[in-house]
Amino acid sequence: MTDHIKIRKPGGKWSVRSGGAILGESSEVLELSEGDMDPVIYFPRKDIAMAFLDASEKTTHCPHKGDATYYSIVNRSSVTKDVAWSYEAPIEAVAEIKDYLAFHLRDGVTVEQL
Repeated sequence: MTDHIKIRKPGGKWSVRSGGAILGESSEVLELSEGDMDPVIYFPRKDIAMAFLDASEKTTHCPHKGDATYYSIVNRSSVTKDVAWSYEAPIEAVAEIKDYLAFHLRDGVTVEQL
C-alpha cells in the first residue's frame, strides 16, 4: 500500500443501486481513501449483477493504482455511461482491488451501508 492510498474493510453489508434496482450487495467491500478525496467503496465483482454492466471504450490511468477500465449500466429504459470502473491489473501496492468495481455516485446510482 502506498502512503497516498489507504485500503480498509469497513465492515457491514453494502449495496449499490441504479434507478432503485439493486445491482449488488456485499459484506466483502473495500474502502479506498486516496489523499484528501472522499473514500470510495469497491465491490467484489462476484457480488455485482454483471449482466447489467457493459464494458465501455473509456480508460484512465492513475499513477497510484494503474489503468482503469469503465462500464456503463444498461437496463430496459436507459444507459448510464461510464459509471463503474475497475482496475483489472492494479499496481502491486493496491493489488487487493483487483476483481473489484467502484461506482460514480451520479445519475441515480447510490452506494449505501445497509
